[in-house]
Amino acid sequence: MTFEEAAELAYFGAKILHPSTITPAKLKGVPVRLKNTMEPSAYGTLIADKTSDREIKAIAAKDNLTAIYIHSTRMLNAYGFLRRVFEVFEKYKTPVDMITTSEVSVSVTIDNDEHLEEIMAELRQFADLEECDNDQTIVCIVGNFSADKEGIALKVLDAMKNIPIRMISYGASEHNISLLIHGKHKAEALNALNERCFLYEDAMKSIFSAP
Repeated sequence: MTFEEAAELAYFGAKILHPSTITPAKLKGVPVRLKNTMEPSAYGTLIADKTSDREIKAIAAKDNLTAIYIHSTRMLNAYGFLRRVFEVFEKYKTPVDMITTSEVSVSVTIDNDEHLEEIMAELRQFADLEECDNDQTIVCIVGNFSADKEGIALKVLDAMKNIPIRMISYGASEHNISLLIHGKHKAEALNALNERCFLYEDAMKSIFSAP
């Protein structure tokens, strides 16, 4: 996978690699190989400037998130709403992991709820809030999702067809599709994505490449 793909994977739960360790290697163009300590002779995963042609490279999950649903109390086309929202999170030094927006609403997730009550109180001064959802999980699908690729979202959503999805983030990065689900569905989601995006794809390639 590429350095960009590895950085996305590390941020969203791949504990074998810290996000900040990728930057120096990327700047110097030094390939990084991740090895399996249980199988040291295995090839492992190579992180470099160039990558394989597989569209979906890996899947990771980030647990114990809180989802906050914020609705503007002003009319449509009002400006400055998002700025006010994120000023509150900045004030309490609380990073936001995932964001989705509509014309009058914004949904965000945080992994640090230390100042949740203070954040909610300030947001209520200019917005309506739904009850927060706790024990949420971001499932991150990492790969090469450039704008001219077809059918990638279909593969992901087809795998998740039996699992309730609260938020979807797709398009902000060419290397990441993020889905927010309840933590109780995590194992089912990862198994379904693995079956649809890896096992199924490999089986299809074997069938069509057979003599």
